[in-house]
Formats: sequence, C-alpha cells, structure tokens
Amino acid sequence: MKKDFQKWHIQKYDLHENGSRVPFFNEKDVWFSLLRMNVGFEQDGKGEEFLRPVVILKKFNKETLWGIPLTSRNKSGKYYFEFRHGIDSVSTANLSQLRLIDSKRLKYKIGSMSTKDFEELKKRIIAIIG
Repeated sequence: MKKDFQKWHIQKYDLHENGSRVPFFNEKDVWFSLLRMNVGFEQDGKGEEFLRPVVILKKFNKETLWGIPLTSRNKSGKYYFEFRHGIDSVSTANLSQLRLIDSKRLKYKIGSMSTKDFEELKKRIIAIIG
C-alpha cells in the first residue's frame, strides 16, 4: 500500500497547531488515538482519521503519556498481552510498540483495563525492558 505522507504531514501540522488536549485521562484508560501513518512495521492508525486504540500505561502530565497500541487480532507471545475491556471487547496490546504520545492525539475514551490486568501489563513491560 502506497502511503500519502504529504497529506499526513499536513494533518500532523494541523493537529500540532490547532489540536486541543483532552481535559483528563488516566492510566489504565483505553482511548482511540490519532496515530496516523507510520514507517515500516510501526503500527498505523486505521480509517480516514487513522485512529488506533491505545492503553495508557503511564501519565507523565496533562500533555504526555506512554501509550501501547492495541489490536483486535488474537496474538500471543512475549511481545503481546491480551485483555478484556468493556462488555465484549477483547484487545491485544502490542508491547513492542510502546511510545510517547502527546495528549493532543487522544480522540475519545472507549474503556478501561481492570487493575489486575493493568498490573500484569506493567510486569510484562518490565520483563521486556529488563
């Protein structure tokens, strides 16, 4: 698939200049985020706005967070963590795609992780980094 990076850069500039930050977000939240187009094997967003669900691993302040992109595909292994959020939503966190995200990229909240799953997610991240 050919990517239109010039259009993406225009949208990125507009988000930077005109985007507003959400008033509040918390660790364990699952949000749709404007991840846009990325390079190579980096996780892209989908649809017209290039949205991708992310779980918030760490909130640093009202501007920045560590987010982990999610997929609805069932994946297993060292770099994946499957969990439930909401009534019927099962997602897999792609642990290798952990990234710093500006809160301007957060579009809307779609759920939260349980405390038990969130603690396990943090253990899995530490195991990868360690």
